[in-house]
Amino acid sequence: MVARCSLCGSEGAAAELGVCGRCIRSKPGQALELAEAAHRRSRQRYGFAHPPPRGGAAACGECVNECELHEGERSPCGLRTCEDGRLKLLPGGEAVVLAYHDPLPTNCVASWVCAGCSSTGYPEYSHSPGAEIGYRNLAVFYGACSYDCLFCQNWEFRSNASMLSPRMSPEELASMADERTSCICYFGGDPAVQMAHSLRTSRIALERRQGGILRICYETNGSMSWGMLRRAVELCLSSGGCIKFDLKAWDENLHIALTGASNRRTLENFARVAEMVEERPSPPLLVASTLLIPGYVDVREVEMLARFISELSPEIPYALLAFHPCYMMADLPATPASLAEACLRVAKRYLSNVHLGNVHLLT
Repeated sequence: MVARCSLCGSEGAAAELGVCGRCIRSKPGQALELAEAAHRRSRQRYGFAHPPPRGGAAACGECVNECELHEGERSPCGLRTCEDGRLKLLPGGEAVVLAYHDPLPTNCVASWVCAGCSSTGYPEYSHSPGAEIGYRNLAVFYGACSYDCLFCQNWEFRSNASMLSPRMSPEELASMADERTSCICYFGGDPAVQMAHSLRTSRIALERRQGGILRICYETNGSMSWGMLRRAVELCLSSGGCIKFDLKAWDENLHIALTGASNRRTLENFARVAEMVEERPSPPLLVASTLLIPGYVDVREVEMLARFISELSPEIPYALLAFHPCYMMADLPATPASLAEACLRVAKRYLSNVHLGNVHLLT
């Protein structure tokens, strides 16, 4: 049963979070105290720090958290520690990662516009004028994340980050891109905290392909450093791949409450990538998506995000995704069809290419 909000008493709040979306936006001071406690519980059960540490000797600038770890402290993503006053990384350029082959077409967030699953990109970036039947995607699941989404649909990755296992080198991962692999997609968790590994893997795989079709794609929260993101976007551009930004929420306080981090870095990075979309209009370089969480990510949030995207380019594809109750928001209902339809209508006022995904989850 869905809980009541601790601040206003209304029904519809996730019990672990303890506060509704309306109060997060209208009473952020009180609401974020409750959210902070929820994120502390979430991360500490895996041995990770929360909030991101400050004032320590070991500084990490990989993502929005910009941690400064103290001796013996473990980063919020779980991958980095401080030993003898220095930042300790995984050895040999390894990453906590799982990988598998997924036949095309896949259920990719961008499937309706990407070169592997649609009619875009042929013949330069795709083997077929439609979906690449007979080819496959190398799906690369990174087992760590810069965010702490209380609604995470893949929350089990936290155990991988906690154990720092399984691990793979860039060379090992690149070797999985065989002759029937036409795209590599990095997701997770999130690639934001293991970008160097993805970049190295991509370069090795592309060199081995010797100019053949091999698209590089990312699905990310967009919270990595701009330097790392820029290099990833260049690989996506040249290979025919896309970068898919998961825009969790527009309101910064709501974003902090749901994910444990500000969305400013993500929105800034999205705007920077949007400046590059005309360099390769088809297949689209940049795609946005938003998960519709009942009581939190509503029509208001979608309208503000759609307006933001449209001011950059109204042609940027935008996917609205149905929510499945999960992790610390497992007591919420799935996305009702009425909410999805209302969000779809408002997004279409601003954008020319809006898609509704995960429709089988709608209630």
